[in-house]
Amino acid sequence: GSPAGPGAQAEPPGPGAFNLGAQSRRWAAFQERHRLSCEEAARLLLDAYEYRGLVKHTGGCHCGAIRFEVWASADLHVFNCNCSICTKKQNRHFIVPASRFKLLKGADNLTTYTFNTHRAQHTFCKTCGVQSFYTPRSNPDGYGIAPHCLDDGTVQTIVTEDINGKEWEKAVKEHKTIRDMSKP
Repeated sequence: GSPAGPGAQAEPPGPGAFNLGAQSRRWAAFQERHRLSCEEAARLLLDAYEYRGLVKHTGGCHCGAIRFEVWASADLHVFNCNCSICTKKQNRHFIVPASRFKLLKGADNLTTYTFNTHRAQHTFCKTCGVQSFYTPRSNPDGYGIAPHCLDDGTVQTIVTEDINGKEWEKAVKEHKTIRDMSKP
């Protein structure tokens, strides 16, 4: 190609490439100091931006076959439902959008139980039987996470709200925010 003369415009970087300008040295030092690849450093930056105000919780089942991470507030709003299955399982949970949940390990060790409308997907570990998360009927595009299955150290407070699941349709219709809890 021909050399760029005065006033010539530089080609924009290609897809995935970017010009860090004055931040180049700082970026390289950050990667070196934390022993991160460029992709790992970018993931940290994106997570910090996309999940501002949230913390990454990790958790899983009792035997360790199931492991997950979830981005949520350190101050959890937990639902205590009195429907037939939640009562028997003592299923207390907080709801997050699917985009904030990642199954790290154990997809092949999960099994699912459904009943009635079959919208709720009650997943649990085939080995130890613990349900650490599930897909709630109220938010089929999200996850209900059991706070007692989170690893220690990231939860600051838990506020529990009772939900009358025995009259599920009425309770969900009257609740101001439950259906929107799985929206990003």
